[in-house]
Amino acid sequence: MSEPNTPASFAQLVANPAAHRSQLRQQCIAAREALPAAQHAEWSAQLAQYMLALLQHLGAQQSFSVLGLTWPYRAEFDARALAAQWCEQHPSCCMALPVVVAEQHPLQWRAWRPNDEMRQDRYGIPVPNNETVLQPDLLIVPCNAFDARGYRLGYGAGYFDRSLAAMQPAPLTIGTAFEFARQAHLPINEHDRPLDWMVTERGYFKAHS
Repeated sequence: MSEPNTPASFAQLVANPAAHRSQLRQQCIAAREALPAAQHAEWSAQLAQYMLALLQHLGAQQSFSVLGLTWPYRAEFDARALAAQWCEQHPSCCMALPVVVAEQHPLQWRAWRPNDEMRQDRYGIPVPNNETVLQPDLLIVPCNAFDARGYRLGYGAGYFDRSLAAMQPAPLTIGTAFEFARQAHLPINEHDRPLDWMVTERGYFKAHS
């Protein structure tokens, strides 16, 4: 694993954590979007291999019925192909994508299969054009930045944290990111919820507090 990135100014983090989170978010997104296509493809392929290995490890311990994932946004790792492969190998497991139904509300997860009819949401992200609501028991969650505790930076709207807080029973969560997004210690908010596992192009690890 590469060495975690360290905040440029610890004083900045303490004095204004919200500003630090915003700056870090933009830096990590910009770095990801600036990756050459060949590099992005290589790291994505490596990440996918480790993700499939982790899914096999977890699937040997318990069964899952609904795998939640996201449509790739702003050069995020694309989990769609491996999720479809996993569900083909495990016919009792289906897939679901998140839909924003209202601001400040939890996400709604709707059934999805490759080649399903889609529509664009308010953010321009494709979502299933159906009303079949599911409850994921396994979630693949993209991260703009992350740390060893399993905390992540999303896009700042809090949808995933509100969703995780509302989901009972809580799903098992797996974060995805490239290694350059690893941080020594992310500033967190009271509502932030750590993920259970993280996967990068270098491997997978169980998060710890």
